[in-house]
Amino acid sequence: MSKIHAAITAVNGYVPEYILSNKELETMVDTNDEWIVTRTGIKERRILKGEGKATSDLAVPAVKGLLEKRGISAEEIELIIFCTSTPDMLFPATANILADKVGAKNAWGYDLQAACSGFLFGLTTGAQFIESGKHKKVLVVGADKMSSVVNYQDRNTCILFGDGCGCVLLEPNEEGNGLLDAVLKTDGAGEPFLHIRGGGSLNPATHETVEAGLHYAYQEGRTVFKFAVTNMADVAVEVMERNNLTSDTVDWLVPHQANKRIIDATAERAGLPEEKVMVNIHKYGNTTSGTIPLCLWEWEDKLKKGDNLILAAFGGGFTWGSIYLKWAYTKS
Repeated sequence: MSKIHAAITAVNGYVPEYILSNKELETMVDTNDEWIVTRTGIKERRILKGEGKATSDLAVPAVKGLLEKRGISAEEIELIIFCTSTPDMLFPATANILADKVGAKNAWGYDLQAACSGFLFGLTTGAQFIESGKHKKVLVVGADKMSSVVNYQDRNTCILFGDGCGCVLLEPNEEGNGLLDAVLKTDGAGEPFLHIRGGGSLNPATHETVEAGLHYAYQEGRTVFKFAVTNMADVAVEVMERNNLTSDTVDWLVPHQANKRIIDATAERAGLPEEKVMVNIHKYGNTTSGTIPLCLWEWEDKLKKGDNLILAAFGGGFTWGSIYLKWAYTKS
């Protein structure tokens, strides 16, 4: 019997309609379009507007679209892994809220928090349930409403982040396609440089924590950039070398969309030309857990069965990792 791999059999995404451009940011904070584009590659980002709208509301249209594309009902989903740093609330899990909103009545689920590496961690975790034979249909969602934790008076962070969601369906594959290898890493010593200090058990919400801005995302850009450039590239190359892949045999690099310079450095280290690198940071900014599945969604038409994909990400914590994925279908 052939080994069972967890293959992506459907992918979908959703971004809000509202576009926050660099020009509009110029009216909100001391910055300008040229400064932002030169340092990050970002021209605009999407923002979820509306009273009472949360991260699960980004996921609902993405998941409903995925189910329609795959031709299955929500009741067929057995497990939902919701990768996010901006859950609707501390509990219940946003995975549970999403299951109710889309009608996935037979699914159990939970949230996974690994910052910008969340989707890779979730994909690897979901694959275990497929490979073991425990489940046949696992939904992995990467979504964040980063506008809910961004201080729009802090030009170091507000220029970077946007809202969005991408999701994939994992199913068993015996043709050799699917998730073939992964290297995932964490280093808690990175916490001081990229975090949200308020809202947890260490700093529960009080007037003082709110006034001190502890509920906003904080980043020490120079340190994070240096660490990300090195480690995201290193781990992508490590996965390639472990699987005897070269720049000729890798069809696509799917990097986390944090900064165009980090993306370029990772591609250069892997020896991959620009035409093999998925980039949409200019349109969406950093949607944290949503960036990689949003890339897969936008490039789905170009992906062919058997394509070799290298996924790579870096996030707060620090967290980072890379996955070797063989694409399982050609879109008809």
